[in-house]
Amino acid sequence: MARAPLRILLLPVSLTVAIFAGACSGGLSSDKAGESFALADSGPGFTPFAQVPSSQLTERVVIANPSLAEVMQPGPLGERSLGREDAPVTVIKYASMTCPYCKRFMAEVFPSFKKEYVDTGKVRFILREFPIGHQSGQATVALRCAAPDKYFTLYEKLMAQQASWVSQEVRLEPIYAVAKQVGMSRADFDACMANQSMIQGLKWVKDRGRTLGVIGTPNFFIDGKLVKKVLTLPELRQMLDDALARKVAGGGAIPVTAR
Repeated sequence: MARAPLRILLLPVSLTVAIFAGACSGGLSSDKAGESFALADSGPGFTPFAQVPSSQLTERVVIANPSLAEVMQPGPLGERSLGREDAPVTVIKYASMTCPYCKRFMAEVFPSFKKEYVDTGKVRFILREFPIGHQSGQATVALRCAAPDKYFTLYEKLMAQQASWVSQEVRLEPIYAVAKQVGMSRADFDACMANQSMIQGLKWVKDRGRTLGVIGTPNFFIDGKLVKKVLTLPELRQMLDDALARKVAGGGAIPVTAR
């Protein structure tokens, strides 16, 4: 059956505000920069986490009902993931480093989810960065500068130690205090903060997330479907089991491992 043509939504800032007001009441960290500010255009001293007045913004393009191929399109920095690349189901989490709900997910849901689904080969887990605020942006750059095999270790440490480094102001020292726990040198950290290629790549990841409909954190894509809420372990299990059952019904082979 031919797939219906995609609907492209052009969202002015005023409409974006209304969307945030309705969608973030359930406990999400909203992309508040999108309410009255957005990412600045590149230029001298550019940072993708700078804010510019909404009067300078143009309408935002959002893909309604993106295809799986559109959701899975990797950015210039590549993906950071856990699990088999050929796992039957993929879970993508969009996260801000300062998001308390992302921290709660890592503490309360992620360990069992990883043990039951990722480690058993049923699910591939991808983490995509969606920084909200300047301090989150700096922590995000530091995270991407970690060695690939230390990325998730640093992410877990940044989540667990949020109280030690999260602030309204940009403070690099407490971020480095966490980064050095995975072996990052001060020279590498400082170079990372000035890496414009890295910063531009992270801007692409966030802008692409917005284009796909992400409005806050945590937002998830589960088997290509956007979920804009904080998920409990029972809710996530149900979604994954349903997705895996659909794969079986379609003739796919699913790893069988007892919980």
